[in-house]
Amino acid sequence: MTYQPFWFDSAINEEAAAPFHLLPQGHHTDVCIIGGGFTGLWTAINIKQQHPTKKVTIIEQGLCGQGASGRNGGAMLTWSTKLPSLIKLVGLDNALFLVKQSELAVHEISAFTKEQGIDCDCRIDGCFYTASNRAQLGLLDNALDCLDQFKLNSWQKCTAEQLLQTGSKQNLHAHFSAHGGSIQPAKLVRGLKRVAQQMGVDVIEHCRYKQHHGHEPINVTTNQGALVCNTLIFAVNAWLPTLQSQFSRSVVLVSSDMIITKPIPDVLEQLKLNHGSAIIDSRTFVNYYRSTSDGRLMLGKGGNFFSYGNKVHPKFDQPSHYKKLLNSSLAHFFKGHELPIERTWTGPSDRSATGFPFFGHLNAHPQVLYAGGYSGNGIVQSYLGAKILSAMVLNNNPQWQHCGLVNQPLKQFPIEPIRTAGAYIVRNAIRRKELAEDLNLQPHKIDCYLAKLSGSAAKVDTQSLR
Repeated sequence: MTYQPFWFDSAINEEAAAPFHLLPQGHHTDVCIIGGGFTGLWTAINIKQQHPTKKVTIIEQGLCGQGASGRNGGAMLTWSTKLPSLIKLVGLDNALFLVKQSELAVHEISAFTKEQGIDCDCRIDGCFYTASNRAQLGLLDNALDCLDQFKLNSWQKCTAEQLLQTGSKQNLHAHFSAHGGSIQPAKLVRGLKRVAQQMGVDVIEHCRYKQHHGHEPINVTTNQGALVCNTLIFAVNAWLPTLQSQFSRSVVLVSSDMIITKPIPDVLEQLKLNHGSAIIDSRTFVNYYRSTSDGRLMLGKGGNFFSYGNKVHPKFDQPSHYKKLLNSSLAHFFKGHELPIERTWTGPSDRSATGFPFFGHLNAHPQVLYAGGYSGNGIVQSYLGAKILSAMVLNNNPQWQHCGLVNQPLKQFPIEPIRTAGAYIVRNAIRRKELAEDLNLQPHKIDCYLAKLSGSAAKVDTQSLR
């Protein structure tokens, strides 16, 4: 079978055929995790590392990694450029802790893949944030000033020679941090599945959650039958509003669309992109790109298709409907280079109103937990999310349990049809504004006003802490 997301298709095709594990009749487990992506697998691994005798079961409606975890851009990013808004959300001490942990997590993920023999093209070669037009110059300054204030600034202004490492003459300016890199996300998630199983985690694929009831214990119904657990965790990312309707206004499902070339090692050599750094520009709906170790160039762009009612639309499993836009971005950054295309794909990003993930107890039930709202920045953040969830399960780490992201009041987006209609109005204004800026023209005042309504959509805080 061929899967549309390039990463997932490649990872599955390299695996040896293995029988699926079915849900045993009368199955009882200490912890049941719904969702076999990064959050679910890292949480299971964390629990088993700290409490090896706990019985942990993961149920996944498809194959592990078939959701956002196996189809994202593979950029390993931290929370450092969002420190001002993180301080406003969780307070100073928690924000400093979370930024430090996000930078540490990049290296911990790399070390784990090496220790466990997970071959996932993990290259900790840092991250560049660039200004790809004059309007973007200085947009990182407020975030950097905040980091300087608390002696947390790992970002360095690039010299002219270092700027060449971004691969494009469109980048007028850049900052670099060593705390970043790139990864083949589907190979990572499939590797995590193997490690979890070796640790004794029951991983049941093609097992779709239907409902649950009860308190102690909790009865869970699936398409493969029923199971009983003491703790239940929803780690389903974009599927959370579908499974639990109270989250229908807590996020907006929006696509991030990607395009990848055939192997072009000579072109990458010319572009000086023969490294694993993630490169992101400073517009609201960013362009992001990276190379692969087998000589491909991947580019992605967020903020395209908004799913009405926050349903996981069939479009998310199709070739990108924004191929023209992706090709335009490739041509913009890499003029004069022939870039033969292998494939396009897309995936749902669950954008929260704050731009940060949220965790908590579902309906105040002490043993039913949830995670969501990674907002298009999930590889590193899901690793941290697993630390939060495992601490909540084991009740053994107050710093993670009270980090400010747990049981927070969730801001709500407008109801439909206002939400989706408004999202497209704001998106189109941002596109017109940023196109004018690319052409060194003055954007229309109305577009500038509407663009500000995007709130936390950008990956960089442009507002000061004050």
